[in-house]
Amino acid sequence: MTKDDDFSEYVSARWRVLVRSAMLLGCSLQEAEDLTQTTLARCFTSWSKVQAARHRDAYVAKVLINVHRQSRRRRWWDEKPADHLPEQGQADMTAHVAGVDAVHRALGDLTPGQREVVVLRFYAQLSEQETAEALGVAVGTVKSRMSRALELLTNNSHLVDLRDGGNS
Repeated sequence: MTKDDDFSEYVSARWRVLVRSAMLLGCSLQEAEDLTQTTLARCFTSWSKVQAARHRDAYVAKVLINVHRQSRRRRWWDEKPADHLPEQGQADMTAHVAGVDAVHRALGDLTPGQREVVVLRFYAQLSEQETAEALGVAVGTVKSRMSRALELLTNNSHLVDLRDGGNS
């Protein structure tokens, strides 16, 4: 298998997970796609390093986290976040949109480090070791951030309706 074939296969398999991970880190869909594209472009230029990595997904996740952190350090004046989502035109999507919004708000209440750990562990499904490698921290740091994040999420007011199954 050539480098291009291996890379294309990886992108096909992991694109959606990388985009959703970026969204869960706080990006809009368009920004998440741009972030993922930048991440994969950086990985392609050093694909031999990615292939040689003990945990390929952890290596790519580390690049994604670094690209996300760099994007947050830059000043951005074009887009302004809104408190309310635009009308979807479908009443049956209201509960879904409200649930997604609640999760995003709850994740937004976490520190960036806690949010990164939650996204990598629960959405990207990396192990504690892979998450530690991706973030460049010790496994104990991953565990403590996760513990604090789960405590905050358990008591988060945005998630009350989801815990009750939407029946509150």
